[in-house]
Amino acid sequence: MGVYIGVDLHVRTQTICWCDTGTGETAERTLDHTQDDVRRFYTQWAAPATVGVEASGYSLWFHQLIEEAGHRLLVGDALAIRRFTRRRQKNDRRDAQLLLDLLLHDEFPAVHVPPPASRDVLALLRYRHRLVRIRTMLRNGLQAVAINHQLRLGPRLFTVRGQQQFAALPLTGAFSPPNASIRSPCWLPWRSRSGPWRRSWTGERPDAASGRTHPGVGLLTALAVVHTLEPVTRFDRARRIAAYCGLDPREHSSGEVQRFGHISKQGNRLLRFLLIEAARTTIRDDDDLRRFDFHLQGRKNSAVAIVAVARKLVLRLYRMLREEIDYDEFRRRGRDARRAREVASLPKLAD
Repeated sequence: MGVYIGVDLHVRTQTICWCDTGTGETAERTLDHTQDDVRRFYTQWAAPATVGVEASGYSLWFHQLIEEAGHRLLVGDALAIRRFTRRRQKNDRRDAQLLLDLLLHDEFPAVHVPPPASRDVLALLRYRHRLVRIRTMLRNGLQAVAINHQLRLGPRLFTVRGQQQFAALPLTGAFSPPNASIRSPCWLPWRSRSGPWRRSWTGERPDAASGRTHPGVGLLTALAVVHTLEPVTRFDRARRIAAYCGLDPREHSSGEVQRFGHISKQGNRLLRFLLIEAARTTIRDDDDLRRFDFHLQGRKNSAVAIVAVARKLVLRLYRMLREEIDYDEFRRRGRDARRAREVASLPKLAD
C-alpha cells in the first residue's frame, strides 16, 4: 500500500504518472520547471512515496528534492528499461506509464546511487580527469608548434629554460601555423593547472588509506575504488566486482562451444582507467603480479596482460576493503593459505 510515481524527467519539463494503491487512483500530469512549483507537488504526498526515474546526467537537483521530501527514490538503468517497451510509439506519457508499471510490478531495474559524500568525491575526480586531459592536449599542441620551428626539447620544453626558448621563437611568418602568436600565450598557464590537487585534498578516509598500502595504488585510485564500490557489502562475490568495473570478458557461447571476447567495458570508465594505470606501476613492485603479467604476455599481448593485472588488482582491493586489512596483512593471509593447501595436498602417511 502506498503511492508510486513514474517520472519521465527532462531539462525543462517532466511528465508524471502516479498511482495510489490504497484508493486505486491513477492520474498523470506534466510539470513545467520554470512555471510550476515542483517541490509543492511532491510534498503533498504522505511520505514515503516511491519515485522511479531513469538515470541521467542532469537530475541531481531532482534527487535532492525527492530525498528532502522524505520519499524513496529509485534510479533505473535506461537501457534495461528500454527492453520492457512493447510498442513502437514512444512519447513522454508512455515513458512515464512504463516506469509506473515497472514500479507496481516490482520489476524496476534500479541501479545503485552513491551517498552524497561519495557523489561529491567522484564528481571531483571526474573534473580533475578532464583537466588533465585538457592539459595533455595543450601540451601536445605546444610540442607541435615547437617542432615546426626546429625546437626539439621533448619534456624539457616545459621547464623554465624551455619556456624561455619557446617564448623567443619567431611564431609569425609564412611557415607558422595560423594565429600561432595569439594561441601560444593562452596555452602556457595550463601547463601546471592540475598540480596542487594532491596538496589541497583533505579528509581522506581510513579505508582509502589502507588501499594505498598496496604497491602502485595512489590517492586517486584508492578514492575512486572506495567511493565507487561503497558499500562493499552489496557484493557477495569477488567476481561481481570485475563485472561491475567492466573488466569481465564478453561471452557468446552455445552448446559445447565457448567463446570469450574482449572486456565488457561496462561500469565506471574513470575507475577502469585508473586501475589500468595503477596496474602498470604495480607490476614493478609486486612479485606475484609481475610473474602473472610475464607469463600472460607469453600467450597474449601486453594490452591484454595489463587488463588482466588490473582485474586482479581490483579484486585485491575489494578483499582489503571488505576485511579491513592493509597490504601486509593481505600478503600474510595469502602465504598462510598457500601453506595450508600445500599441506593438504601431501599424501597422508599410513599409521
